[in-house]
Amino acid sequence: MKSWVLAATLVCGTAVFTTGCREAKANEDNPVQSVKSEELIRTSQSWDGVELPDYLEGRPELVAVKYVFPAGQKLGWHHHPVMNYGVLVQGELTIIGQDGKEKVVHEGEAVVEMVNTIHHGENRGTKPVILYMFYLSQKDVPLAVQHPEIPLE
Repeated sequence: MKSWVLAATLVCGTAVFTTGCREAKANEDNPVQSVKSEELIRTSQSWDGVELPDYLEGRPELVAVKYVFPAGQKLGWHHHPVMNYGVLVQGELTIIGQDGKEKVVHEGEAVVEMVNTIHHGENRGTKPVILYMFYLSQKDVPLAVQHPEIPLE
């Protein structure tokens, strides 16, 4: 009887060991992917070097917006009364300040927009721009104020 138990233990132990080895080998071939993070931007200034204003007083309203700008599209002159930043996920966007200063935002880059400063954007590329923007606002505060009185060149 003792030899039967010993034989059963060896067979079962070998099966468990072999299965465990196969699983370990499978994990080596297909390792579990870990979460990776990359800080894209950390700043207290907009892209033109101007210090951002203090936070608004009162209850915040966070807003996330996806923008898609066709190739050749120009946005009209506008300003943002609230702080915002974004990540360009496709294409290339040129932002132009009223003073003529320009910033080209490339695919994968983050940008902090101007606050209370008039500017506009252009997609000078050949493919649509896809841009995700995040705003720190308050209820009933517009994300942008348009300035149609200023002509685009």
